[in-house]
Amino acid sequence: MIPAMFDYVRPATLEEALGHLAKYGEDAKVLAGGHSLIPAMKLRLSQPKVVVDIGRIGDLRFIEERDGKIAIGAMTTHYDIESSDLLKRSCPLLPEVADKIGDIQVRNKGTIGGSCVHADPAGDWPAAMLALDAEFEITGPRGSRPVAAKDFFVDMLTSAVEPGEILKLIRLPLTAKTVGYAKFTQKASGFAIAGVAAVVDKARKSVTIGVTGVAAKAYRAAGVESALSGSELSTANIGTASQKAADGVDPLSDIHASAEFRAHLACVQTRRALELAVSRLP
Repeated sequence: MIPAMFDYVRPATLEEALGHLAKYGEDAKVLAGGHSLIPAMKLRLSQPKVVVDIGRIGDLRFIEERDGKIAIGAMTTHYDIESSDLLKRSCPLLPEVADKIGDIQVRNKGTIGGSCVHADPAGDWPAAMLALDAEFEITGPRGSRPVAAKDFFVDMLTSAVEPGEILKLIRLPLTAKTVGYAKFTQKASGFAIAGVAAVVDKARKSVTIGVTGVAAKAYRAAGVESALSGSELSTANIGTASQKAADGVDPLSDIHASAEFRAHLACVQTRRALELAVSRLP
């Protein structure tokens, strides 16, 4: 449980951090909150020669409304999000999800950017990012580029952030309170065995559903969304549509849950998340 030897640098600016990544290449790893990288290093699953700690870069920690959207810096902590009055008013799914992440110690140190870049298939944020159609701004030696949430989570533990790049911020739409998040957890860790984020757009008679914990990466439950498009969001319709929550995916099977149980949980948690969102309709 002791990491291999490594050098440590703590840049004060994003430009300085990018310079270190360019200098050290694949020998370097970015440290955000540390809840993913440090355990991997202690198990020697990851052995970077240089750790680039971006925790001092204040420009990466903020929650603001910009040009009609919510902008969140990559180093914003889960607790920052959980306690944000702006988000409670204008993007309430995020505080709801943050409240269900780990314990208070994890929420005070862990970051939304680090969690998304790590792309753990059991992480909470990917489901919310997909349900909200988030946009990620990634910066690197060739400048900045936007990446839609549907393209950001590439595979298990793999995101769209390339070597030498850093996630800068996340943009999300302003939303009503008609949202819900439901998950069935691993009791010891709080990670999702099946977690579902639901956003109901009453005006458009549509829903968006993000699912995490079930497959190798988070995904949109397109079958559920299609089944409910233009339909009355009745208990019966929600129950029927929710049965499509695992359609077209290959559920994981491990010591925590079988593939069949995960598929079942995806349907159950989808129904619960949708019912919660609908209960908040004005």
